[in-house]
Amino acid sequence: MENRKHGLLLFVSGPSGVGKSTVCNRLAKDIPAQFALSATTRQGKPQDQWGKQYIFVNENEFKQRIANNEFLEYAKVFGHWYGTLKQPVLDALANGRTVLLEIDIQGGVQIARMFPEAVGVFILPPSEEELIRRLRERGRDEPEVIENRIRQAKKEITMAEESGAYRIKVVNRVLDQTIAELISFVKSIQG
Repeated sequence: MENRKHGLLLFVSGPSGVGKSTVCNRLAKDIPAQFALSATTRQGKPQDQWGKQYIFVNENEFKQRIANNEFLEYAKVFGHWYGTLKQPVLDALANGRTVLLEIDIQGGVQIARMFPEAVGVFILPPSEEELIRRLRERGRDEPEVIENRIRQAKKEITMAEESGAYRIKVVNRVLDQTIAELISFVKSIQG
């Protein structure tokens, strides 16, 4: 349990295939942090069972939640809507917990504007070639989808630099080193 009146809001972004989910799952366990509850219009995937929690909804329900102001942030990414539900995050922060959001750069910029005290982490690949290799090895996407993800990755990296939303950028070369660097950084903030 943290000795804080108000918890820490930590958000992690990075291109597809950079290892965000793996990094976030380790951070949530090692810090410890509570994952923010997200809603999405995409179909569930087998890896959704670890760590990050989703509510799977149809597009009409998602838009109704937007109208009801239920999201901290939301964006349409690769054809599907994603949003972080507001109330569970606010409740956890009020109870002094560290809350972890794994979100795209659009959401990260929104969070940084709403919560200037939030800590943004941007995960970078070691190289474009390594990112392509990782995306191919996942075995989830067709070649044209991978090409689109690479184009999007270049845009996201530029947006992260220009936005000023991210306090730390980490190149994910070796997972254990990336985790150690991020835990050290978070602990320095938590005091």
